[in-house]
Amino acid sequence: MSITDVLSADDIAAALQECQDPDTFEPQKFFQTSGLSKMSASQVKDVFRFIDNDQSGYLDEEELKFFLQKFESGARELTESETKSLMAAADNDGDGKIGAEGMSIPVHGITHLRPGSICGGWALGSDRCGLLSPFLTLAELQSN
Repeated sequence: MSITDVLSADDIAAALQECQDPDTFEPQKFFQTSGLSKMSASQVKDVFRFIDNDQSGYLDEEELKFFLQKFESGARELTESETKSLMAAADNDGDGKIGAEGMSIPVHGITHLRPGSICGGWALGSDRCGLLSPFLTLAELQSN
């Protein structure tokens, strides 16, 4: 599989252009410009498998560092801060790895849900610093 089998080469080029300088990678912007945010969860899983170098079913920080190069071999590596930011956005259980389901979180922009919003059985609780959580406070449950 080539990434251009599922994403437009022009959209990929535009997304990479927006973050060509170090510390300019913004996951949401990249996912929108590249067309990833328009893809179904199933299609995102296909792209995830393409990015998963060792086919472990998870992405770790070392694999994320080369994230942009999976879209174009000559692209730059993510900086350490960009890598950590992408990990924080998608590592929904804090284990230092991103599974295919976790990748859908930043791709589809669901980290901006209001507290108490339900998404795939998970809810956004204010006690989790704006991250998806399976736990809600009593006040959050009563407000919905």
